[in-house]
Amino acid sequence: MIKEQNDKKVVKDSFDGYLSYATEYGKCLCGDSLEILDKFEDNSIDLLITSPPFALQRQKEYGNQAQNEYVDWFLQFASVAKHKLKDAGSMVIDLGRSYCKGRPVRSLYQYRLLIKMCDDLQFNLAEEFFWYNPSKLPSPIEWVNKRKIRAKDSVNTNWWFSKTDYPKADVKKVLNPYSKAMKKLLSSEGTYYIPNTDRPSGHRMSDKFNIDNGGAIPSNLLQISNTESNGHYLSFCKKLGIKGHPARFPIALPGFYIDFLTDEGDLVVDIFSGSNTTGLAAEQRKRKWITIELNQEYMATSVLRFSDTEAQAKERYESLMNGQSLVL
Repeated sequence: MIKEQNDKKVVKDSFDGYLSYATEYGKCLCGDSLEILDKFEDNSIDLLITSPPFALQRQKEYGNQAQNEYVDWFLQFASVAKHKLKDAGSMVIDLGRSYCKGRPVRSLYQYRLLIKMCDDLQFNLAEEFFWYNPSKLPSPIEWVNKRKIRAKDSVNTNWWFSKTDYPKADVKKVLNPYSKAMKKLLSSEGTYYIPNTDRPSGHRMSDKFNIDNGGAIPSNLLQISNTESNGHYLSFCKKLGIKGHPARFPIALPGFYIDFLTDEGDLVVDIFSGSNTTGLAAEQRKRKWITIELNQEYMATSVLRFSDTEAQAKERYESLMNGQSLVL
């Protein structure tokens, strides 16, 4: 049963049987991602961004595949996803790194996946990004904390895949603020450099160097602290005595790719949505979105991200756990 709030209605479509809640711009679905993904129209998705369960040695409560099964497991989803992406669409996968069982050497599972994605499914690797999380705890404990023979692992790999050589992308929408040094150069031509002269490195500083383009082009190293433990979502979880999803990424991470690779009104999809950070990031940016989560409790808990008060969060969570669908 769909419970409508404030006379809001949701348009019926092929996802009705999976609908958990709908907002102004998006829908959160509960069910098997592979089954639901197949129901999308071909060439309909502008950006599929997801952080699938990692291939870790220890089994996690949110479910994860063993390393020796991971590549084939994920390729099932990627194969379907390619048909659903628009020709100018993109697919971004956030993957954690891992070690081989009982050995202080890296697993190559994500690189095997990369090769398969490109060779077997004919995706292009548009670019690789690296999410550096300075607040990440030291791991793995055996090699980093106990024996102290490896450095702390603080980086996730983000593979950006595309169907064509020229997917939709606009780096002007994700510019970084200029550094103090660059601001000085922009305001003081002739003081810090002389246009059209060669530097010792051989690089020529043209007279266009001091044009203000609104910011600096970002690098492919994204430094984003994961401070979700202090956020809105976990605050409501604690107040209501609900256990939140244990693996959450910061909203700035999907936000970067949504800004970079889509426009307002485009469709953003996450097939392993967890606490639905992607849905909230898309909602804030006026993108249409559809997110999918298999676990009913994680799905129900994710509605807290779209709730304003403790009472509202409690009512919505309980309704979803009782099998109702909500229009927020």
